[in-house]
Amino acid sequence: MIGRPTLRRARFALAAAALLAGTGCGYNRIQQLDEQINTAQGNIEAQLQRRADLIPNLVNTVKGYAQQEQVIFTRVADAQRGLTGAIAGHDPAQMAQANDNLTRALVPMLTLVQAYPKLQSDQLFLKLQDELTGTENRIAVSRTDYNGAVQRYNTYIRQLPAALTAKVTGAKPREYFEVPNAGDREAPTVDFSQPGAAATTPPAGTPAPPAQPAPARP
Repeated sequence: MIGRPTLRRARFALAAAALLAGTGCGYNRIQQLDEQINTAQGNIEAQLQRRADLIPNLVNTVKGYAQQEQVIFTRVADAQRGLTGAIAGHDPAQMAQANDNLTRALVPMLTLVQAYPKLQSDQLFLKLQDELTGTENRIAVSRTDYNGAVQRYNTYIRQLPAALTAKVTGAKPREYFEVPNAGDREAPTVDFSQPGAAATTPPAGTPAPPAQPAPARP
């Protein structure tokens, strides 16, 4: 004789199989939306890696004019390594935080550049500046695409009948690409195109990680 627990499990398995086999269960749509997220995340990671790869050349170019600014350069290098490590981990929140840390580490360099007129006209620096700006723009677009894909997926798996399918298949909500507590922090700005502009590093709302930069030099 079949016991009640075994019977219940059998009934649940049959119900799950019927759900997945039936039309309109949402399984295929869940897979499609999940794949869109994976593609969008890959695009973000590619652009973040491009940004990380540009930083050492940018730092070396500025070093040629300001060897004495080792503290700034060290913090930028630490933040660059932090971003590379976060990309390898494939965690959206960690990548967003590491990218924000790198932006904050770069801010003091804006003031530094303004102190060296020859650096502002250096052709290699100008080329790197253009490449970095283009990469920043592509990161912004990729972030918007990724978060949009996550929103569609997360919304879909909460709706019936897809919610039942998600429960059976173990589909979980995906994480957005955003800095934790971003609403409590002022976004830093890195703009090498504004001569004489003041560069400041907004205070972080959370304790600073090792790569977090100090405030810009007065």
